[in-house]
Amino acid sequence: MSTGEPSGDFLAAELGKAMRALEPGIELSGIGGERMAAAGFHLTKRTTGWASLGPVEALTRIPPLLYHALRHLFWLAAQRFDLIVMVDFGAFNLRIAKWLRVLGYRGPILYYIPPGAWFDKPAQAREVARLTTPLTPFAHQRDFYRSLGLPVAWFGHPLVSLVRPRSVRPLAPADGGTVALLPGSREAEVRRHMGPLLGACRLLRRERPQLGLVIAAAHAEAERWIATALASEGAGGDVTIVRGARATLEAADAAFVASGTALLEAALLEVPSVGLYILGQAQVAYARRVLGRLPFVTLPNLLLGREAIPEILQDDATAENLAAALEPLLRDPAAQFATSREIRAALGPPDALARSAEFAVGLARSA
Repeated sequence: MSTGEPSGDFLAAELGKAMRALEPGIELSGIGGERMAAAGFHLTKRTTGWASLGPVEALTRIPPLLYHALRHLFWLAAQRFDLIVMVDFGAFNLRIAKWLRVLGYRGPILYYIPPGAWFDKPAQAREVARLTTPLTPFAHQRDFYRSLGLPVAWFGHPLVSLVRPRSVRPLAPADGGTVALLPGSREAEVRRHMGPLLGACRLLRRERPQLGLVIAAAHAEAERWIATALASEGAGGDVTIVRGARATLEAADAAFVASGTALLEAALLEVPSVGLYILGQAQVAYARRVLGRLPFVTLPNLLLGREAIPEILQDDATAENLAAALEPLLRDPAAQFATSREIRAALGPPDALARSAEFAVGLARSA
């Protein structure tokens, strides 16, 4: 399996575990991170620091990524794997799939979470379907592929199988509560988001002096980035750094979450959330060109086709605006609880992961 960032590492690890439950003797290897290693994968390359957004951030990563792509390309072509699984990270994985086919590789390649889920790019979809067997977690992408007459598998999103709603929690006390901060897994995300987020929490503590903070670190490096930001911002009060989105959200009455898969986890756990994202100025023009025709940025809002959760982006993501969006969720989270159930329904059936694993194992057995 080939991944490129923490969300892909997590989803690959869970797919691998589900496949092993069906085929106990399966041997798993791949490009990934901590989650895949813990799930028993033999890692041929760790991906810490690989993820980027836009061409500006990607420039410095292109040479090493190209090197690792070529190194793995010839290694994969020479091996007798029963199945190769690409997980998201299209700029890297789609190229490897294309080059493998050019070299004459005829084994099955599964694209788990194909690129461009919401962008409806016909040329990209046709290339994915030509080179691989696409398996999407999103009904929107399934419908788009089918509208083009392309084969695509869909069983729902694996998070539906993995994340159950939390037990009902009492309302946060009027002078406190616990807020989770999920600033993202990339260094630039942590750097851009932590200042406004900590500023928002300082504002919230004016009315809630006992407010506690739990901050999610996606990996060991992220812990160091967050600790640096806390020292720089002079954050006081009750602050804890926790490894992983799930553990962080479990303890929270509400959350600030950088746009990405973690927002779906928060919704499925039924943690009232505010989504945010801040790009560097060099990336803004690129993002407007790529994202400009989408009505929303965050996955819950894209799924439901409306602003189901507050979505605060770029210059609007000030401490004042963030605090103003979260305070009502601490006082009365009922509306977001209802929205979370809508999101769960939109993501598909509860056996999505098991069915995806069965599909992947079936491809491997057919090799």
